[in-house]
Amino acid sequence: MHRLNIHGVSDEIPNTSGPSAAVLVPIYRENGAAHLIMIKRPMSMPTHAGDIAFPGGRPDPGDAGPVATALREAQEEVGIIPGDVYLLGFLPAVDTVQFRLPVVPVVGFLDGVPDLHPSELEVDRLFRTPLDELRDESGWRCEMWWGHPVWFFDLDGDVLWGATAWMVRELLGLSLSCQ
Repeated sequence: MHRLNIHGVSDEIPNTSGPSAAVLVPIYRENGAAHLIMIKRPMSMPTHAGDIAFPGGRPDPGDAGPVATALREAQEEVGIIPGDVYLLGFLPAVDTVQFRLPVVPVVGFLDGVPDLHPSELEVDRLFRTPLDELRDESGWRCEMWWGHPVWFFDLDGDVLWGATAWMVRELLGLSLSCQ
């Protein structure tokens, strides 16, 4: 993990009080730089429509925990082959306003530049964003909503915000409180 310069990743699955949704935080290297894969959800989605997110979602009855959910969803949404993912660990679970289940971020490393095949039903846009771009604090802004910090990052004409922005800042070791 130190070679990727990521933070906040634990070997322990976050403890949630019941079932949880899960997302895959996919990292890969291209031309020596680490990148994150994120998606923009179509406006037709029942939850988080139009949001930038990591591939993931609710568990299926056959999923054996958050890792299985994250890997299954990443394969369905963008074509990441589960066997190509090296599990690095987990970020703390995140609660979202729209989603009643806590979300467990599963951090995984992909060997090589992945050949992605976004689902037309679940992905409106694909982002392959260098971690160094996301580390630049000048690209971030924070607002207080109902006493809670909400982070925003302008990403190629779209806005990364909410739970996914929180996960990115956690992953990169950036402050989570408004300055």
